[in-house]
Amino acid sequence: MRSLSSWLPLTPHHPSSRRIITCSVAGASKHSQDVSLLRRAADLADRSAGCTSPHPNFGCVITRGSSDQVVGEGFLYAQGTKCAELQAVEAAGELARGGVVYLNLEPGDCYGDHTAVSALVQAGISRVVVGLRHPLQHLRGKAIQSLRSQGIQVHVLGEDLQGRQYEEALKSCLTVNAPLLYRATFHVPFSVLKYAMTLDGKIAASSGHASWVSSRLSRGRVFELRGRSDAIVVGGNTVRHDDPQLTARHGGGHVPVRIVMSQTFDLPEEAKLWNVLEAYTIVATQRGARKDLQKKLAAKGVEVVEFDILNPRDVMAYCYDRGYLSVLWECGGGLAAPAISAGVIHKVYAFVAPKIIGGSNAPSPVGELGMVQMSQALNLVDVSFEQIGPDMLISGYLQPIPDLFPMIPSANEIPSIDPTLSPYETNIISFYKTWDPFGAFSNFSAHPIEMPCENGERTVWPSVEHYYQAHKFVGVDSPVAREFVEKIKTANSPEEAARMGRRLQREHPKLVRADWESTKIDVMYRALKCKFLTYPHLNTMLCSTAGSVLVEASPHDLFWGGGREGEGLNYLGRLLMQLRSEVLRKEASSNFTLTQST
Repeated sequence: MRSLSSWLPLTPHHPSSRRIITCSVAGASKHSQDVSLLRRAADLADRSAGCTSPHPNFGCVITRGSSDQVVGEGFLYAQGTKCAELQAVEAAGELARGGVVYLNLEPGDCYGDHTAVSALVQAGISRVVVGLRHPLQHLRGKAIQSLRSQGIQVHVLGEDLQGRQYEEALKSCLTVNAPLLYRATFHVPFSVLKYAMTLDGKIAASSGHASWVSSRLSRGRVFELRGRSDAIVVGGNTVRHDDPQLTARHGGGHVPVRIVMSQTFDLPEEAKLWNVLEAYTIVATQRGARKDLQKKLAAKGVEVVEFDILNPRDVMAYCYDRGYLSVLWECGGGLAAPAISAGVIHKVYAFVAPKIIGGSNAPSPVGELGMVQMSQALNLVDVSFEQIGPDMLISGYLQPIPDLFPMIPSANEIPSIDPTLSPYETNIISFYKTWDPFGAFSNFSAHPIEMPCENGERTVWPSVEHYYQAHKFVGVDSPVAREFVEKIKTANSPEEAARMGRRLQREHPKLVRADWESTKIDVMYRALKCKFLTYPHLNTMLCSTAGSVLVEASPHDLFWGGGREGEGLNYLGRLLMQLRSEVLRKEASSNFTLTQST
């Protein structure tokens, strides 16, 4: 993960036992102690997985003073139960005073009275280490602000605590709340595709027989996955051929809802899934399909939900509206493929059994995706391998765990960089396309600028992007380079200018000015400054953002933009914040001079 300070303007440079735990984290440096205890908080939080939907998983560890002696801990067991922070404080008692608290996630406010924060303040905690800011916008940063306003030192991972040594702790905090992070980002539940296949890639024999592909140990792991899920999705084929029960079979606790997707409602009148005494069942179908069978299943207690056009994306949007946090897909290839294509599958669990079944008509885990070249294959990230009995479990993400929002600069850095930014409550304004509310900030906006040329004359450029792309070749002693400048200058749109400039840069690297990498930021800044000083309404709009972090939300430009998951450097946003500070300083100076003269 990139340094959080990379979002800053440029300068001139995440039911616990209530016992007292008195163990020690062996250990060396303060950094390693923070990492170890943050990971412990994340591990604690994970004990509630599958029980806290739609809330985050919270874990809290309290150490005695600045030592590594753990004196109290807790985790949120389920929604409506005692918060992790209060559990840990009660377990620690007086030993909490002056102690350090480790939280995998910034506290929420499920009580509506700031109980989590109040418990830490009243316990006399001196320092709080937070793994992640809260992913929900209306809670993000508020507990951190409240703690700091009470004089408690708060260190946020990646903001106040930076460096490669914290990567494993960050990964633990992200992973334990991955479902909430995906839900908050994509507005669909976190979806996991699970399948078991033979070594030759079959999920059943040609006859359709599939009991069992994987071992008993692997099936036990599947029950665990179900227990962590709000719902399990299968298709009509699975109901017809396998007649599954789809329960967690763990002898109590959370039982997921079972969802059957069937476009035609071609389903049997009798099936294990229609017994809703142990688990609830929903059938999602196309509007008007087999009304007679719909009535029969409804009489059994099965909920039937009709869609105008049945598809994975709309079903997941429906699950999102129901408050589901995590969904496990146990369907066949015919449903897995459109779910993947719709972008609603975020993680894959593949149980590979050391068997060969063969059969040209034997089904595979994923149906047709429309890919014709191996280069089009979808690559998993953060891949893990685990042997489970005779089987191999391969898991990985189709979409990386999102950060949700661009990183906020640390509290200590903000005042010295931009006095208009509050160290305790920072808003983020994103812009990308020119039709966005703040789209005029984009270097692609249709605002011509007049800039001096090499010969001293002034030239009008159609946009900042035209000027920027052309200046890759300005000053190069070559008629071809000068021709490139004119072509880019007369491009019909900023997008065309960008495409042309990038293509020419790739095709003719020797004609790019030698100092381009070191000077391109200055080129962009000059053009931006001219634009905002030329158009008073843009200048006013820029100044109106004082106190907010500006982020260019391009998902693919990792230098000028923030990137899809916040991994970009956001240089355009940083330059705009630098320009804003410069403008505000000049206005303040002018107002001061005017006041003095009167």
